[in-house]
Amino acid sequence: MRKCTILVVDDEPQIRRAVHHALEDDDTRVVEAANASDALTVAGAEQPELIILDLGLPDKPGIDVSRELRGWTDAPILVLSARQSDEEKVALLDAGADDYMTKPFSTVELQARVRALLRRTRTGTTNEPQVRSGALLIDLVARTAAVRGETVHLTPIEWELLRVLATQAGRTLTHRQLFSKVWSGRSSGDAQQYLRVHVAHLRRKIEDDPVRPQYIITEPGVGYRFVVQPDRE
Repeated sequence: MRKCTILVVDDEPQIRRAVHHALEDDDTRVVEAANASDALTVAGAEQPELIILDLGLPDKPGIDVSRELRGWTDAPILVLSARQSDEEKVALLDAGADDYMTKPFSTVELQARVRALLRRTRTGTTNEPQVRSGALLIDLVARTAAVRGETVHLTPIEWELLRVLATQAGRTLTHRQLFSKVWSGRSSGDAQQYLRVHVAHLRRKIEDDPVRPQYIITEPGVGYRFVVQPDRE
């Protein structure tokens, strides 16, 4: 059986080494590239299942590499960068990246983010009739949601918001991306404010503790991410 291949693109050898050690095991091999040119070459040759990409590359901005990769691969792109501005995070997600982490990073969180992105790729969540996360069950065919077997009443907007997030679990969606997908261009205004209100209502219905949500996670200034929790049963 072919091992899962992960490509790490970073010009700092110590970062590549840390990521390599954190992710390589009996089922996963890690290949590396130190610049944009090598990254595109290695990605084409190795066809990795996931790409970890630094933004500050010596020969080309990482955001441009993300756009080029998106032209021919659907492999999840996790950006790992020291840059922390909300504008840059939003721009890279709009350019095709699936998620981001800022340096310095937690090895445990890196492993969790990678598992979430690979799970979405392997299970083909968007093609499954149901999405389960902990006590929450989302039936995409019946268009219903239930917590511990009890059906939760959702408004059309709340349902669409939950559906979009759950079918792209593990991926950080920007306010603009969510607004476009949920409202389909039928409304105008402050996307962040619209979403804040509807996410708050949705959390009150599906989360055990809306103040400390476990399913819909806020990425401050950027957007939201749906997390698949282990089955509690």
